[in-house]
Amino acid sequence: MPPKTYLLSRTLDPLLGIFTGILAFHLNETNPRSAPAEGHTLRELVSWKWSESRRLREIRDRQHDADAALATALEGGAGEGEWERVTKEFVGAAATPTPVGGGVGEGKEAAVRK
Repeated sequence: MPPKTYLLSRTLDPLLGIFTGILAFHLNETNPRSAPAEGHTLRELVSWKWSESRRLREIRDRQHDADAALATALEGGAGEGEWERVTKEFVGAAATPTPVGGGVGEGKEAAVRK
């Protein structure tokens, strides 16, 4: 296997690459001929994305707080009667026997014919 070749040294080559990339980016952002349009620089795009994620996080937190308040109200004495009514409604609907035909559109007439 041939020996590895380096420009400066094993540790300085990556640092030189990082420095060169940062310098090229800075020159590209500040050069009047190649500068991005107003509102499209990296700094402005990052700040927009940051504020957008903060806004969405606040909406999600408000929704979570509202859900927690509703759950607390349902667990407490305020919503017990309503909770029992809904539970009975769903349990009663599950216990209701299905028509004899069983198919869609087959009601009592189909049961009479069979």
